[in-house]
Amino acid sequence: MIDSGDDISYLSTAYLPPVAYIKVIAGKSVTFIEKFENYQKQSYRNRCYIYSANGPLPLIIPIVRGGDSRSISQVRIDYSKEWQKQHWRAIFSAYNTSPFFDYYKDDIYPFYCSREPYLLDFNASILNAILELIGLDARPEFTSLYRETVGDLDLRDMIHPKREDESENKYGQYHQVFAHKYGFLKNLSIIDLLFNEGPNAITYL
Repeated sequence: MIDSGDDISYLSTAYLPPVAYIKVIAGKSVTFIEKFENYQKQSYRNRCYIYSANGPLPLIIPIVRGGDSRSISQVRIDYSKEWQKQHWRAIFSAYNTSPFFDYYKDDIYPFYCSREPYLLDFNASILNAILELIGLDARPEFTSLYRETVGDLDLRDMIHPKREDESENKYGQYHQVFAHKYGFLKNLSIIDLLFNEGPNAITYL
């Protein structure tokens, strides 16, 4: 369960993180993003899920190879692949008919033109931009050292594509462009909520 009375939460870094991740940030006084953990494959650290015309679609940022024992702060993005063009094309195709895509697209698109070397910094930059668009004042901070356990809300490994909390559906549904085809899909990337609900996203959160 994500709900907690603690005022401090700990999260891993995430690329266009899922709605549950943003709910944590919205509900806590302070959020720390872990800077000193080791990189983990098949997590939200370098992937997100959007709602495409064919259902849920993963968007994965390729990283420069170097083994999984690297600190997340040392993980470089692989720009030898045209992932930015591919991701933006997929986002445009999925959301260009959503109610608020035109309103927010110019704020998101620049992240698919510039080349931030490190995954951690790229994720933090686009996260802060989205939090501002939503209207949330919270800005997560990086941890200053790694601790195996923390006394607060530790979600560093809990919000994960393979560990989805079924209770997430309790938050209710919102408008989704392709819901008429596949039904409501929960806990997609925060851009799904933003492009579909616009200023109402903060109310949902």
